Amino acid sequence: MPEFLDLHGTTNKALRVLADAAMRRHGLHLGQNHVLALLWETDGRTPGEVAAALNVTTPTVVKMATRMSTAGLLTRRRDKLDSRLVRLWLTDTGRALREPVEAERSALEEQVTADLTDTERRHLMTALAKIHQAALRLNTRQP
Repeated sequence: MPEFLDLHGTTNKALRVLADAAMRRHGLHLGQNHVLALLWETDGRTPGEVAAALNVTTPTVVKMATRMSTAGLLTRRRDKLDSRLVRLWLTDTGRALREPVEAERSALEEQVTADLTDTERRHLMTALAKIHQAALRLNTRQP
């Protein structure tokens, strides 16, 4: 049995449960925080741009944006220069979530890595980044 895959899978599930609970405290569904983070960085992105940055499909982002719009976190408006494009814009409510959501994510990260030394944290992040890049390369080879 592949030990890394099993440990990673069970760890990922446990972290998703924790992250989901943390985001729900702010009225978010898991994943919406990533859309917000991209818009906090650059407001007015298209769903396609968001999808590419998150490595998900555009319909996934459109569905998420619909929920987020209903929740008052963002609005969708036609691009001023190209009316075929829709852009996602944060509302004041969406912007106001930045500090509490980032604080929540930082606190969770600190809690789950509390037993690691600074060196172990750096090594973990380096190793995970390499594994992530390898997985992305392998995904691009899939039919």
